[in-house]
Amino acid sequence: MIEQYVWDLHEVDETQVAFVGGKGAHLGGLSRIDGIRVPAGFCVTTDAFRRIMAEAPSMGDRLDQLSRLGPDDREAIRTLSAEIRRTIEGIAIPDDLAAAITRALARFGAQPACAVRSSATAEDLPTASFAGQQDTYLNVVGPTAILRHISRCWASLFTERAVTYRRRNGIDHRTVHMAVVVQQMVFPHAAGILFTADPVTGNRKAATVDAGFGLGEALVSGLVNPDVFTVRDGEVVARAIAAKQRAVQALPTGSTQEVAIDAQRQEQPALTDAQVVRLVQLGRRIEAHFGRPQDIEWCLADDGFQIVQSRPITTLFPIPETGDQENHVYVSVGHQQMMTDPMKPLGLSMWQLTAMVPMHEAGGRLFVDVTRRLASPTSRAGLLDLIGRGDPLIRDALETILDRDGFVPSLPDTAPTGPPAGGPPAPIGTDPALVTELIERSQTSIAALEREIRTKTGPALFDFLLTAFEEHKRVLSDPLNMQAIMAGMEATWWLNDTLYEWLGEKNAADTLTLSAPGNVTSEMGLALLDVADVIRPHPEVVAFLQGAEHAEGTAFLDDLAKLTGGPEARDAIESYLDRYGMRCVGEIDITRPRWRERPGTLVPVLLDNIRLFEPGSAERRFEQGRQKAQQKEQDVLARLRTLPDGDRKADEAKRMIDRVRTFIGYREYPKYDIVTRYFVYRQALLKEADRLVQAHVLPGKESISYLTFQELHDVVRTHQVDDQLIQQRKDAFRSYHALTPPRVLTSDGEAVSGAYRRDDVPAGALTGLPVSAGTIEGRARVILDMAEADLEAGDILVTTFTDPSWSPLFVGIAGLVTEVGGLMTHGAVIAREYGLPAVVGVDQATRLIRDGQRIRVHGTDGYVEILS
Repeated sequence: MIEQYVWDLHEVDETQVAFVGGKGAHLGGLSRIDGIRVPAGFCVTTDAFRRIMAEAPSMGDRLDQLSRLGPDDREAIRTLSAEIRRTIEGIAIPDDLAAAITRALARFGAQPACAVRSSATAEDLPTASFAGQQDTYLNVVGPTAILRHISRCWASLFTERAVTYRRRNGIDHRTVHMAVVVQQMVFPHAAGILFTADPVTGNRKAATVDAGFGLGEALVSGLVNPDVFTVRDGEVVARAIAAKQRAVQALPTGSTQEVAIDAQRQEQPALTDAQVVRLVQLGRRIEAHFGRPQDIEWCLADDGFQIVQSRPITTLFPIPETGDQENHVYVSVGHQQMMTDPMKPLGLSMWQLTAMVPMHEAGGRLFVDVTRRLASPTSRAGLLDLIGRGDPLIRDALETILDRDGFVPSLPDTAPTGPPAGGPPAPIGTDPALVTELIERSQTSIAALEREIRTKTGPALFDFLLTAFEEHKRVLSDPLNMQAIMAGMEATWWLNDTLYEWLGEKNAADTLTLSAPGNVTSEMGLALLDVADVIRPHPEVVAFLQGAEHAEGTAFLDDLAKLTGGPEARDAIESYLDRYGMRCVGEIDITRPRWRERPGTLVPVLLDNIRLFEPGSAERRFEQGRQKAQQKEQDVLARLRTLPDGDRKADEAKRMIDRVRTFIGYREYPKYDIVTRYFVYRQALLKEADRLVQAHVLPGKESISYLTFQELHDVVRTHQVDDQLIQQRKDAFRSYHALTPPRVLTSDGEAVSGAYRRDDVPAGALTGLPVSAGTIEGRARVILDMAEADLEAGDILVTTFTDPSWSPLFVGIAGLVTEVGGLMTHGAVIAREYGLPAVVGVDQATRLIRDGQRIRVHGTDGYVEILS
């Protein structure tokens, strides 16, 4: 080492982020890779930064103020961060530190030209790149100017954009320190960026190269469009050569300037194909060294390529690990379960242990490998038909992959030994007693679970749970259960397809299923209206609840009972929680707190019900729906009888209407069964977590969320836990929120979105899937968190996804738009139950529709118009 505060790049590697920051550590690592050239340079370490910060007056108080500001308080952040930067730049660099830097510079000549580059400790990380958040200065000439620009780099830790980025990523300002990289300036013919994976599709086998003349600053700043090359399997497979009218070049006296490119050179490629391939080979070597796809800045000088930066591409969705080199196609579980948020490790492992098919984890989400089902013609047809009816975008994505020669292997159909894979189960008769029997079986099984789990603790609890998971799967896979689910869905499809063919009527089943009996999810929304009826006559109780909207625990229910009308209100809420308290937003993740644990979550919806509805609304709404369905049935049958062969057609339709009303309500019950069991499992595991906290094994019971079921079993058995693993899992989980899970993902890492491919949607409208008939116009309420809902009569709910826990909101809205969903997902089923026009699967709806805009939802035709 040259001095305490100055380290040569060759002395640095990726393990020393704390001393030289992310950029410095990566550059040091790059310089150690065989065949990779990095411009010579050194790092001014974070110790130097700390020394400067220690000399800044009242810096601690200012950082405290900065930490208290919200990420959206832009004016306050701008003012305070500018003040901090001025203070840092005004501090004179101590003589011994300045001398150390000057000595290191002397190796490059008396008046060296250098790049002076910020290198923060929270930078170029696998989970947050911080690209462009701090400052870089090119072609700084001479020691005096270089010292001045080092101070500017220190200060750039507190640019407005860097401060806001840290706040949004939950990073404490005090934990981030700034090193500075000083490198000899490279004066290139061409420069640009290499992505070792396609940054748009995520495909890990396709590399893209952006290239322009002169310094890379012209591309980064958007001054010119780059040439873009795509390389796969060692050859350029696509190229787009841009007209590059300008470039950025270094001045002899320092700094840079824009220059015009000669007309005859403007459309010449900045690199030859051979150079592009060579560059990608270097990129693959760098990728292998760091173990993940890289975003690489490069320069081409007289004697070859030099690498000036490499950072992880943090926007790529991870690929499930398989341990083989075969091609795989994965379908998102979250898009079918209406929960595309990341799940914590305990939630992921519990769902895997209780699921009916193997599931693979990536990016905090679960996926099913459908490769083999796509490979066989018979199972492929069944899978595409079933998926296509639920989510056309997934079907289109799968067909896009199937159209590619050779990605999905072709396997022969196996000899028929029963229904084809993915095909429907054998049909059952239309008998309401079958539904009653299924519900009784479920309740008996759950009662046994609740009774037997009470005495289980420690390792014995985990042995018991593994047995309970088998019972869990046995109930779900009961042939009668699957037959009842499919009976309702197939009757819906038959009515929609056949009545459109016979009568030209779209989505007739939407009205025919209104107020269908036995739908536990729609009953949940109506039951909260009944709770509102109990509370509404008591102003003191209503006022108390208005102050309890954000109550964390259950203590407020005891305080409620002390008010006039409070005992009745508490009893009504408790009774509701006894039936539905196991539910919550994102309920497939067992780590999510349930309504029973946080009943305050329901208070905003309850208050909306008190404000927006009259007494007796639940019963009236259900009866109105039932009468509409009955009238629709009579109308449909009467019209059918006027057709040729009308009596037969009417009789067939009547059988299907009876069938859909018998079984469609049961469609929601299996999920209710799962979530009820999950609550029992959760309560037992939380008690075990309490014991671990009391034994000082865990710092808090929430830590169990970041362990898998088997890891938690081991901790209970050994009373030993890896605290570092838990912290790594917390960091990873936080980073997963920034990732958008794809509907379909390949083993190459390509995220395939799918398209509707329709030509019947007006220009400018947002296309989706029609799931509940009717047209409604109203104010859009873009709501991402159910607890933040503030609805008025006639509002249209626009959100990412809805699971059953959102159903209480549905009674107070006029229409529904979601980004995720299918014909038979929960939000669609409940929208039909309540007669709400609904369009789901509208890509980026919550970004393209602004809160408060007037929109028109075409629930019959599947599109949304933005009116204002």
